[in-house]
Amino acid sequence: MQPLISLSHFVNLNIDIFLPLLVVFILTIIILKGYALWYSARDSQKWWFIALLVINTMGILEIVYLLFFSPNPIIDTTKSALKKDSAHVPESTE
Repeated sequence: MQPLISLSHFVNLNIDIFLPLLVVFILTIIILKGYALWYSARDSQKWWFIALLVINTMGILEIVYLLFFSPNPIIDTTKSALKKDSAHVPESTE
């Protein structure tokens, strides 16, 4: 019994689209991993460095680290940051 769609036929048809997307995806992952490893090593976060080096999550763990756990997180979720933002809320002019 033959499959309805041959995998080799699918790959041959879409190689023009698939290969450039794969290259961009791999380059993005390498750049994210580099930044995450650099920040974790610079801040002496040994366990983050080991996890980022060993675990391959296709960039998800690197993004989480850079957004929330790096020395200068892009998204600051501390209470002091939340208080600063609420202090700048304009008062109503009634």
